Amino acid sequence: MSISKRCSEMTPFLVMEVLEAAQAMERAGESVIHLEVGEPDFDTPDCVKQASCRALDKGHTHYTHSLGIIELREAIAEDYKKRYNVDVDPANIAITQGTSPAMLALFSAILEAGDKVITSDPCYACYDNFITFAGAEPVKIPVSEDDSFQYRVSAIREALDEKVKAILINSPANPTGTLLSAERMQAIADLAEEKNLWVVSDEIYHGLVYEGKEHSILEFTDRAFVLNGFSKLYAMTGWRLGYLIAPPEFIRTLQIVCQNFFISANTMAQWGGVAALKEADADVARMKEIYNERRVYMLERLKGMGFVIKHDPTGAFYVLVNMRHLAAKFDGSSLKLAYHILENAKVGVTPGIDFGEGTEGFIRFSYANSIENIGEGMNRLEAYLKEFHG
Repeated sequence: MSISKRCSEMTPFLVMEVLEAAQAMERAGESVIHLEVGEPDFDTPDCVKQASCRALDKGHTHYTHSLGIIELREAIAEDYKKRYNVDVDPANIAITQGTSPAMLALFSAILEAGDKVITSDPCYACYDNFITFAGAEPVKIPVSEDDSFQYRVSAIREALDEKVKAILINSPANPTGTLLSAERMQAIADLAEEKNLWVVSDEIYHGLVYEGKEHSILEFTDRAFVLNGFSKLYAMTGWRLGYLIAPPEFIRTLQIVCQNFFISANTMAQWGGVAALKEADADVARMKEIYNERRVYMLERLKGMGFVIKHDPTGAFYVLVNMRHLAAKFDGSSLKLAYHILENAKVGVTPGIDFGEGTEGFIRFSYANSIENIGEGMNRLEAYLKEFHG
């Protein structure tokens, strides 16, 4: 047997590798604090669970339209109007089983073999694999810690050639927790219009912003695709519910892709999504307030240990920390450092190399855990530093 080239060359998702190693330690009786995975620790809001149960009781247990139930697509359109004052036609929304299938469908629809997509370095670890799976190539644009990890449009322009089809943005960003300014988003939109490119905007962390304001790419251009979902803001990771907002000329193609590859998203989850958008504002506000408390606390503890964080993250639930001075003891490898912290401090963290060469030597911490667990994790990290790096 031979494994296909596209799969054999796929890189592992290192945060999952660390998580699975941590879980193995836990099965062996170890106590591990999880600061690696970006998964809300909150339960899904009751209104969402109740709506899903009502759907089940009403017999909504069959396939839906391949683009999703119209009630959910209308609710998403209303939400984008309320949040960003943009008009979205529900007919231009495709509901998917999480945002990952939306990415798979999107890149399958817009990319040919040999095409290119602009991405930042660092960026979400799985973007490159989605792009290369479609036969295309990611073009990495380094972004700087000194510049709050924001794109410089001049650097994007310099990287353009006739093969580039799209610019991928993510704000608030994983792994940095930072936001693109409205001015830079406008400049990226203007460049896309000028060069006849698409902007792909991953907006999955929208709503989880503690300072400033996030912006949808649809405020600046119609030459855009929006990726979003319910996992992060509504603590619905296991529900696998996402969506894609696309220009109308792509919808029929995306519908065919969904019909063939996915049939439709989970019916009961879709009805839960309607309730999330219409009824869960108070739950979201409560979770957001707690996330912010954790963010402030984690930043205070990390800075108290001597780590320099040049720009505080203001969105998502991550803190990306430059630990190159510690990684130097491990040949500069953030992966080796992350495993050393896991094995000796019993704290799961994510190596910066998961997100690109630009953050090799960095470590990402997630504050999607209780403040008690974060406190214990910081105590363990502090003791680890004194023992191994004092």
